[in-house]
Order: sequence, then structure tokens, then C-alpha cells
Amino acid sequence: MNDMIKHRIQKYIINSLTYSNFVRFRDMRPPNTDTNLLSYHLGVLTKDGFIQKHDQSYTLSPKGLMYVDRFSEEKMSTCSQPKIISMLVVQNSDGDVLLQKRNKQPYIDTWTLPYGKLHIDDANIIEAAKREALEKLNITEDQPIHAGDAYIRVKNAKELLSTTLAHVFRFNRDDIVTNESTIWAKPHKLTNYNLAPAVEQIITRTFFKDDHFFEEFEVDWYN
Repeated sequence: MNDMIKHRIQKYIINSLTYSNFVRFRDMRPPNTDTNLLSYHLGVLTKDGFIQKHDQSYTLSPKGLMYVDRFSEEKMSTCSQPKIISMLVVQNSDGDVLLQKRNKQPYIDTWTLPYGKLHIDDANIIEAAKREALEKLNITEDQPIHAGDAYIRVKNAKELLSTTLAHVFRFNRDDIVTNESTIWAKPHKLTNYNLAPAVEQIITRTFFKDDHFFEEFEVDWYN
């Protein structure tokens, strides 16, 4: 994607939609911004295909979802390469698996596995997984098991939403404190949850406990 959103009002609008499913007109207004000016920039983003207008609200379009998935606040640019992440499949002694709720687009309010992007200063993918376990779950793990790798492509009709390469690590823990956004789920009841793309397939594949797996998943997403 070569499009780059540069205007401050358009950035504010996109940021508002990044952390919600739907946002009303008045809730996207930056401080000290005239109504006509907000309407103009909403029109630009709609014409350019980043957002969609509904009866009383706005939401990100598939193009907008792809934009926020690839945008790096640190680099202030969009990435043309797939995201590379470490993803953690954590089980307790009862066989339950740990899920976390996403709080931003794309796939906001879905349940996913704990994960995070690899950092340039991570010495290797194992160290990246250990760092994510500490940051996301406040746990230390000396020897996480690299279960395998998954390449995930998500589409909405013909629109590509996201591409991700996940290094999947398996943990066995009973000391994780859960809350409203972090829960233990029974593996045979995963269909009861609104899951992020490929989560159920990755959990299933990890439970095989092969020495190492590689799977490619292409998911049609219409939430």
C-alpha cells in the first residue's frame, strides 16, 4: 500500500476508528476543529476508501483495516512486508488455553493468543518470545518450546487485510492471573468465542506436539 495519511485531522479520525468498531461523527472531532473541516476530511477518507459511512456512524473499510495493521507509529510509515510476530500458546494443568482480547483494529474485540512483534534488538526469536511473555503476561520462561511457524493471510472478499508470519511457542503455566481481557478457555469450546483469524487452527496444530510445524492459513474475514 503506497497511500500515506499525513493530515493531522485525517490521522485523528483514523486513530479514533482504530480503537472502536463504530464511531459517531461528533466523537471523531479533534479539539478546536470546525464541523465543516471535519466533514471535508471525512469525505476525503471515504473517497480514498479508508472508511465507510453507515447510518449514524463510521467504520474502517477493508483498506482502512489493512492500513492500521501495517502502520508503524515508531517509523511513521506503512510496511509493505508481512508482520513478524512471536505467538504464545499457553496451557494450564487442566488443559485450558489462554486467550487475550484485542483492543484495537484490525479484529478488535476478538479473542487471540498472546503475541507481539519482533523487535530489531531481539537477539533471536526465542528471546523475543521470552520478552513477550514477560511484557504481556508478566511471566518468565527460561526454555519456551518453539512449536512451529504459521503464515496467515486474511482477506475480505478480494481485499487483503493482513499478512503475518507467526513464530509459535508453547508454554505450560498455572500461575497466570486472569481478568476481563485475559481468560482460560476450554479447547473443545473455542467455537463459543469470537476468535481472531487462524487462532483455533494454530491452537489445534500446536497441540499435535510435533517437533516443529509449518502451516499456511488463508482466512476469509467478514466480521
